This record gives sequence, structure tokens and C-alpha cells, in this order.
Amino acid sequence: MALWRDDNQELVLWGEGVRLRPPHSDDYDAWAKLRYASRPNTERWEPAWADEELTRSAYTRRLRRYQADLDNGTGYPFFVFREHDDVLVGACNLNNVRRGVLQAADLGYWIGTPYVRRGHARAAVRRVLDYAFTTLRLHRVEAATRLENDASRALLESVGFTHEGRAREFLKIHGAWRDHDRFSILSSDPIR
Repeated sequence: MALWRDDNQELVLWGEGVRLRPPHSDDYDAWAKLRYASRPNTERWEPAWADEELTRSAYTRRLRRYQADLDNGTGYPFFVFREHDDVLVGACNLNNVRRGVLQAADLGYWIGTPYVRRGHARAAVRRVLDYAFTTLRLHRVEAATRLENDASRALLESVGFTHEGRAREFLKIHGAWRDHDRFSILSSDPIR
């Protein structure tokens, strides 16, 4: 895995056929197209998105939130691109970064429907975990999946996450509070 800043001093993570970097304003068209095309498959796993959330103005507000998180060290958003052709395939984010005695963050990710089951999510999660533990020096990264999301559970376990139990009514998905399985990986655990 390589980590460096490009000519614009931007954070870039490379490895395993993917390139990750924070979102740019000129990513809007590719992002909106991919999110819209993937909506039938992603909406059952995520909180509901209003139609206006795919507009350029909403995307611009999202970028401002991402920049504030980066500036404050509370979040690290990454878009995931295929390395060989620079096509946007999804995103992988560290959110809710907590310092002090906890030193932890939450992991979230999605891969667009045309690119699922090709190893992009696994590669992105591995790169972001390495960044979290090596560069950010976090101790713990946590993730949650809907109980029936077998693919996400398998991905998390394949890279080294440990199932820690069930969180009752953890997130509101399409208007209903849903139970989620909770996972974690520690800096002392191997990333597989």
C-alpha cells in the first residue's frame, strides 16, 4: 500500500487495484450517476436518501461537510476509483473519529452496483484500515451491518473484523429502526 499526497498536496491511498482520495467537486457527475444507478441495491442497507440529495447543490453541501470533517480530524471521506482506468466505483469513509481515551472511528463503505463482487470494497477497506492504524494511530475501528447483509458481514470478517454482538434498533433505515450486527478491529489485530 502506498500513501502520499499528489501534486495538489491531497491525501491519496493506493493499493490492490484501487486509488482512494477525498471527493472533488468535479466528481459530481460520476458520483450522482453511480448513486442513482445503484439506488435499488443500496437503499435497503442505508438510511433513506431524498431525491434532492443527488442534486449538485446537495453534493456541494456534502463536500463542505467532508472538508469540515477533514479540517477537524473527525472524518476522512474517500472516493474509490479503479486504478487501471480511474473509474469511480464507490466510497469508503472513516466517520465519527474519536480521540482521547477511545482513539476510534466508524467505518462506512458502498460500492456501486456495476462494480460489486470484484474486490474493490475489500481493497478499499484494507487501505483505509491501514491508514487508520498507521497514519491516524487509531486503536479501534468499528462497523455495523444489517442482520441480513451477508455480503457485508463476510467482507468485514474476511479482513479481520470481529463480531461483537447485536445493537438493537441501531440505525433508522427507510423509516424504521433496524437491528444491526456490530463489528470491530483493533490496531493489534492483523488486517487480512
